[in-house]
Formats: sequence, structure tokens, C-alpha cells
Amino acid sequence: MKTSKISVFLLCLLILIPGSAWGFQSHPAPEGLYAHQMAHIFFLLSMAILAYWLEQNRFTLQRGWRFIQIACILFIVWNLVAFTGHWVEEQIPNASVTGEPDWTQRIDFSSHPLVPLYYALKLDHFVSLPAVIFLFLGIRSLYHESVTRDRGTDE
Repeated sequence: MKTSKISVFLLCLLILIPGSAWGFQSHPAPEGLYAHQMAHIFFLLSMAILAYWLEQNRFTLQRGWRFIQIACILFIVWNLVAFTGHWVEEQIPNASVTGEPDWTQRIDFSSHPLVPLYYALKLDHFVSLPAVIFLFLGIRSLYHESVTRDRGTDE
């Protein structure tokens, strides 16, 4: 019993205080970036097909599906922003971004004309977060509708 507690403690210590983040992928090699960009295209197309399908089958008459369609549109915009951001990042010189990718990282705006666009595209969370919120609201609304419908059939 005591050995298992020590093992759990050591495991937690290893997880909470890492020496290196070996699972981190920054896409420096072309293969990683290509696969990542292809994933953005695939996700974008999937969201476009879903948004179109919801409209064609008139699911958007329900509030929950309408929220999910809005989430799809925001995910499409997010994928366009992220895809363009990755492309712009490859166009600017490495010297334009200095420091580690934490709070100490700095961007030199005078080093390349695309740097301000790169900075603006790095703010993609202003699109992705509302997309996730609309997805949540849509799922929650569909859940509440189904609970209300189920209660009505039980009576």
C-alpha cells in the first residue's frame, strides 16, 4: 500500500514538473507544416459541408442547430485565419520573432512588411473561442429541447 502511494506521488511529480516538453511540435520541418495545413483544409471543408447540410435539411429552424451552424461558420473563418497565419509565418525571417514561445517572446515589426499581418493572424483565438462557445450553446440547447420533449411524452 505504501509503495503504491509513493509510485503515484512520483508519477504526479514527473507529470507536474517536466524537464522538457518532448510532445511539443512547432512545425519547423516542412512535413509537419504540410500535414498541419492539410488538417486545416480538411477541417474547413468538413465545417462547410456540415453548415450547408444543416441549411439544406432545414435543421437550422431549431435554435440549437442554428448555433451549431454559426459555430461551423466561425470554425471556417478560424481555419482560414490559422492557415494564412502559418503561411505568413513561413514568409517572414526567423529574426523577426525573438525569444522563447512564452511571455518573453517579442516580434520586431520593422523587420519585414508581413510582420504586422503575422501578429494580427496570431490572434486567431478571437475567432476560435466564440466558435467553441456557439458549439457549446448549440449542444446545450439541443439537450434541453430533448429533455423537455421527453418530459412531455412521459405525461
